Amino acid sequence: MKYEPLAIADVVLMTPDVFGDERGFFMETFRQHEFEQHCAPLQFVQDNHSLSRQGILRGLHYQLQKPQGKLVRVVSGEVFDVAVDLRRHSATFGQWVGVYLSAENKQLLWVPPGFAHGFYVTSDSAEFVYKCTDYYNPGDEYSLQWNDPQLGIDWPLVQARAPELSAKDQQGLTLAEAPGYD
Repeated sequence: MKYEPLAIADVVLMTPDVFGDERGFFMETFRQHEFEQHCAPLQFVQDNHSLSRQGILRGLHYQLQKPQGKLVRVVSGEVFDVAVDLRRHSATFGQWVGVYLSAENKQLLWVPPGFAHGFYVTSDSAEFVYKCTDYYNPGDEYSLQWNDPQLGIDWPLVQARAPELSAKDQQGLTLAEAPGYD
C-alpha cells in the first residue's frame, strides 16, 4: 500500500498494490499496523455501504461529541470525495481537499476526526463503502453547506446541474455559522 499525505497532511490517499490476471484481481484494502503507522493510532468500530446515482451529493457531514474518522473507498462507479478541516486550531482550518475515488483506481481516502466529509457521484451510480472510528450518533450530526462560497469547493457537477441533496443537507450550515472542533 502506498500512503500519500495530501495538501492537508492529515488526510491521506492510499493506493493499494493490485495483483491481476485473466481471472480478475486481488488487493489488500486494510492492515491495522500500517494504518496506525501512516495515518492514525485508531481502531474502526463500524462499516457502512451506500449506493447513489449520478448527481447525488452526500455531505458535508460531521459529528462533534463523537467525531468519526472515516476510511472511504468506491467499489462500483466513481465519486469526487471531499474533506473539510474543521479543527479551529489547525493552520488549514476551513480548507478542503478533494480526490476522485473509483472502482477503477481502487484508491482509499483517510478522513480524520475533525473533518467534514462528503462526496458527489460522477458516474451513472456508485457504491461507496467506509469504515468509521466511532459509531454514528443521530443526535450529534451536522452538515456544512455544499456550496458555501467561503469554502469554495470546486465540485465537478455533471452538466453544471445542481446536485441532488437530502433534506438534511439542504439545511447545511455555512462555515461561519457551523460549530467546529476546538
